Amino acid sequence: MKLYNTLTRTKEAVTPITPQHVSLYTCGPTVYHYYHIGNLRNAVFNDTLKRVLLAEDNHIHHVMNITDVGHLTGDTDHGNDKLQERAAKEGKDVWEVAQYYTETFFNDMNRLNVLEPTRYVKATETIEQQIAMILELINTGFAYQTEEAIYFDTTKLKDYGKLSGQNLKEKQVGVRAEVVTDPDKRHPQDFALWFFTVGRFEDHAMRWESPWGEGFPGWHLECSAIIEAEFGDTIDIHTGGVDHIGTHHTNEIAQSEASHNGAPLAHYWMHIEFLLVDGHKMSKSLENTYTLNEVTARGYDPMALRLLYLQSHYRTQQNFTWDALDAATNYLHRLQAWADGQFQAGAGTLSDDSFHDFCRDILAKLSDDLNTPEAMVIMSQLLDDFESNLVMPTAEQVGQIDALFGLGLSKRLNITPEQEAIILEREGARQAKDYELSDHARSLLKDQGIELDDTPSGPRWYRRPQTS
Repeated sequence: MKLYNTLTRTKEAVTPITPQHVSLYTCGPTVYHYYHIGNLRNAVFNDTLKRVLLAEDNHIHHVMNITDVGHLTGDTDHGNDKLQERAAKEGKDVWEVAQYYTETFFNDMNRLNVLEPTRYVKATETIEQQIAMILELINTGFAYQTEEAIYFDTTKLKDYGKLSGQNLKEKQVGVRAEVVTDPDKRHPQDFALWFFTVGRFEDHAMRWESPWGEGFPGWHLECSAIIEAEFGDTIDIHTGGVDHIGTHHTNEIAQSEASHNGAPLAHYWMHIEFLLVDGHKMSKSLENTYTLNEVTARGYDPMALRLLYLQSHYRTQQNFTWDALDAATNYLHRLQAWADGQFQAGAGTLSDDSFHDFCRDILAKLSDDLNTPEAMVIMSQLLDDFESNLVMPTAEQVGQIDALFGLGLSKRLNITPEQEAIILEREGARQAKDYELSDHARSLLKDQGIELDDTPSGPRWYRRPQTS
């Protein structure tokens, strides 16, 4: 398998530290709000990576963090704590907010058919490990204390900024002068490892005792501490969004590698590009930060959204439109018809040899830096063959495709013999131009949650998606 490594800016063959055992860390949600469709694209990207690694017979130790403390409204050290702000708006305490949005995140992942990681780890569950890492950084001279916080001294690390390719002097020039933080911070790019509950954070709801006084950890620290606790010094693959490259992941690398005598935090860094909506960045002012509930409330299947994501390469920006989701829905219906083997009159069975060739070609595309668009082109060829020649797959073959794309094709409940009879009766009425009987049969099926598409090859049924 080859993946594009942000650190080296090249596509590299993946060689795990332990052969056939991949250590994978994916940046998880800050649980102060619902995941939006941009976040969901990242979740499907991570899941696709995992499915391809599994298809290549790897064992995967996958850990994802849950950020329930420390993430400020600015990705650097300015702004307020996101959970605290949300709690104030909703009239709840921060723990209730974190629990609620953690549960909604899990629900969204389930509806998108995302495989669970080996472990979810909350930031608040690793305070001891985070404090221990700060102690190490202080003892080795990489951190210093002010009245407001403990900071990582970025000037002490020679290759700080290597992930983004921007050196420290270049980053310092780009610092916004209007952002005022701690006046005792030595350098603009230094970042907080621990905030004290003083000044702007005097009333911070989440706080813990530490050797330096009461406070709470900075956002970047949790990932380093979790990786150290779960894996040790170095992992194989670390993923996230492109917005993490310049700050969050750069700071993760700094504190982890300073703590571990320069041992690399990760060998392969993967980053997914932004999702646009109607050609624009997502923003609250444009009201285009759609959630999965908002998508399904319009009658769309979560699997149509997942399929839409697969039609663009993760390293390219993707433009979400409702028309594009309509097209993905039609494609999903074709895939579901293939999986269900709905065109049965005179149909044959796809031979194992032919299917093996299709699967080999699909996996080859996916193993080439997750080239999902080209993999879907090959899948379309398989659908064309099915619809033209009435060649049906076996349940095992459907399962193999489902394992790669995760579209829930193997989980679908088949229709009853009675429903099948209604579909056949309706098709006969439609052919005879008895539209009253045809419409009545369609209405009966709709009441049972089954919709129909009329195609040149015959009727195609699908289940109306649930809205939650």
